[in-house]
Amino acid sequence: MKRLVSIVLTAFLSAAYMIPHVFAEEEKGTQLTENVKSAILIERDTGEVLYEKNSEEQLPPASMTKIMTMLLIMEALDEGKLTMKEKVRASEYAASMGGSQIFLEPGEEMTVEEMLKGIAIGSGNDASVAMAERIAGSEENFVSMMNKKAKELGLKNTKFQNTTGLPVEDHYSTAHDMAIMAKELLKYEDITKFTGTYEAYLRENTDKKFWLVNTNKLVRFYPGVDGLKTGFTKEAMYCLTATAQKDGMRVVAVVFGAPTSKERNAQVTKMLDYAFNQYKTSPLFERNHVLGNAKVGKGAKKTVEVVTSERISLLTKKGENIEGIKQKVAIHKNLKAPIKKGDQIGTLTVEKQGETLIKSPLLAKEDIAAAGWWTLYKRSIGMFTKTK
Repeated sequence: MKRLVSIVLTAFLSAAYMIPHVFAEEEKGTQLTENVKSAILIERDTGEVLYEKNSEEQLPPASMTKIMTMLLIMEALDEGKLTMKEKVRASEYAASMGGSQIFLEPGEEMTVEEMLKGIAIGSGNDASVAMAERIAGSEENFVSMMNKKAKELGLKNTKFQNTTGLPVEDHYSTAHDMAIMAKELLKYEDITKFTGTYEAYLRENTDKKFWLVNTNKLVRFYPGVDGLKTGFTKEAMYCLTATAQKDGMRVVAVVFGAPTSKERNAQVTKMLDYAFNQYKTSPLFERNHVLGNAKVGKGAKKTVEVVTSERISLLTKKGENIEGIKQKVAIHKNLKAPIKKGDQIGTLTVEKQGETLIKSPLLAKEDIAAAGWWTLYKRSIGMFTKTK
């Protein structure tokens, strides 16, 4: 177990909340996209920008909005607030959603797993609202959660008005912000079991069997693509946030405002080809990798395991080496109970020749409750009765 060094963190920007522009600066002359309003290409683990075009322009995201909806669903599952087998009841309001839908009837129940299929594969607006109501009590409350999460991620050019992306005033995002949302969603690796499925069925073994076909055709036609979400309205035109994995490297490509679905897919394909041809990643740690123990003051347990918050990798151009890499673990001073699972309690920094390549939050692996007075009393007595 590595020794953990305690320091006070005075300022910290997580890699999860910030996309650096190192590689983008190198590739200013590269033109990968045309006939689209904006685009961005990033490597998922590091967040490095490999290509961008008008990536900060505020535009309607259409159903790519559901990336944030799915993110909050996956967070609720991860925190134990939901289970995949729990049944969710559709309200009259949820069942009334227009646009793409799985045709929920008022009062109909589906499991969270089935609802996720409906959202991820079929872009079901009704399923999105039903899940929002289950998690937050109402779509309005859930939208507040969406906007709060956007702020936590440092997204300055995103504002949501609904969970679906149906046309509404003052509902917008950017290619840059959508890439960060996708990066965050992909921390939950189970999501690609849904977004990467090309076809599935709902209401199987009933007379209302419903066939789902993924709106993201690259899932079928581009090797390695397993998500994430398409979007289309007359105002937004054809949009796509896609992710693909090859040789251990995962990238995210976002396109806003293509004139046709064919053109949208072609531009994303060009970006994916570019990423896999030019770059490679070297994995360091998986998500939830234990890096040691941190002391906890006045806790029911004296220590808590420290884990990575996401998969950690190094990105290089093909042919470059990664010699001289150093890793530093810094834990917040004077940690005191109670501590909740997932609380940030430190930072992992990866450096090369003095240059910081990665900064990523380290989290508590479990809840640590505050110790009762009797526990504290016994500990104090033990301190004075120890023999040297």
